[in-house]
Amino acid sequence: MIPAPRDDILAALRACLPGDALLTEQAELAPYECDGLSALARRPLAVALPKTEAEVVAVLACCRRFDVPVVARGAGTGLSGGALPHPEGVVLSLARLNRILAIDAAAGTARVEPGVRNLALSEAAAPHGLYYAPDPSSQIACTIGGNVAENSGGVHCLKYGLTLHNVVGVRGYTSDGDELVLGAGAPDGPGLDLLPIVIGSEGMLLVLVEVTVRLLPRPPLARVAMASFPDVGRACDAVAQIIAAGIVPAGLEMMDRGAAAAVEPFCGAGYDLDAAAILLVESDGTPAEVEDEIARVGAIVRAAGASAVRVSRDEAERIRLWSGRKNAFPAAGRISPDYYCMDGTIPRKHLARMLDAIAAMAGRYGLRCINVFHAGDGNLHPLILFDANAPGEWPRAEAFGAEILELCVELGGTITGEHGVGEEKLGSMCVQFSPAERGVFLAVKAAFDPAGILNPGKVIPTLHRCAEYGRMRVHRGATPFAHLERF
Repeated sequence: MIPAPRDDILAALRACLPGDALLTEQAELAPYECDGLSALARRPLAVALPKTEAEVVAVLACCRRFDVPVVARGAGTGLSGGALPHPEGVVLSLARLNRILAIDAAAGTARVEPGVRNLALSEAAAPHGLYYAPDPSSQIACTIGGNVAENSGGVHCLKYGLTLHNVVGVRGYTSDGDELVLGAGAPDGPGLDLLPIVIGSEGMLLVLVEVTVRLLPRPPLARVAMASFPDVGRACDAVAQIIAAGIVPAGLEMMDRGAAAAVEPFCGAGYDLDAAAILLVESDGTPAEVEDEIARVGAIVRAAGASAVRVSRDEAERIRLWSGRKNAFPAAGRISPDYYCMDGTIPRKHLARMLDAIAAMAGRYGLRCINVFHAGDGNLHPLILFDANAPGEWPRAEAFGAEILELCVELGGTITGEHGVGEEKLGSMCVQFSPAERGVFLAVKAAFDPAGILNPGKVIPTLHRCAEYGRMRVHRGATPFAHLERF
């Protein structure tokens, strides 16, 4: 298909949107040139800012008519380049679709538009004694639609699950303009269960206009135990022993000394800066349940070698302890010009081995790395510190991150836990999935988006891309995995 003239495309978009809802000037486009992964940036042809469902449908119809790529965008807090614009495409911002349509306290559900902020939903549900459980570190800004796109988690996902486990239905439109309603109010609806395919699909299958989420009763009490360890290995052992004891904490997070040192001056969380690693273990429920679980956790971590255990005395201290963990990413910006946040997942039993390997990699690449992660489910967030203005540091940081993800796969894990693949991890997809598996992914996308205009070039790498990645790995001395040899 011969691309339509730019002026024709923009004229058609203006015809279906109010005057303030289409951005085309370079200065207006600049804020949309990247998401939270600022190392990857490019400006789109235009940014559409619809306020209604009808305007979303009209923009999709226009883009389908001219075969123009569409990149749906929430708050732009993603960290994998999932909202990176297409240079000849339209960014479809859903930020103005931000209404909470209904809260059904009896059913424990809420219907919301995709632009509703994660934290705003819990605030609106609070008068009913309810809240929305997934709580990414960016919850003050990130949107429910973006959470669905990335299958976001948060510090409480060990007990309460990811977005996948807390969304009961979505409604959206394909690139052909077909409305799809997936999920049901009942535990199991009729037909194929396609909802899990859409959650985490990174805007490649349909554009959401409505999400129905599950709300939970707010626990009457929550307390956090902070355990300090003289070495990382003992902290990792404690994680395994807590889970082996049959305890599923509301949150189970780990930070190494570098991360704690970066965070403490930033938010004054009260972290033990002498510890090589700290664990944050939260228990919630009735006062009796919390007292019993905290006591059991305290006994386990002391037996595992904890040098000190401190339990939050009140709600203010609990929030302060979590604020440090949730502000680890911005705190890294205080000690380094730039940082690159990774997102791999491994079996818990390999946590100590992985952290030792990351320390060795840091030495080889000549870059610092601090570690914060969801220890309970093995979801790692190494923060590689670098200076983008220093020649060679970004390529080294990128290679460092890729090697971390390769080791995640080798240890039986996966290349992403909650940040998604986007454009960042296209090469790593070649390590984890065979050509046949990637072919299935492409077939699913084609079934939803036969025109191929929804977020093209993301998540699923081409054979050529995998061949290039394989050559890069051999060049830098990585040991090829058996299934990579086919590329």
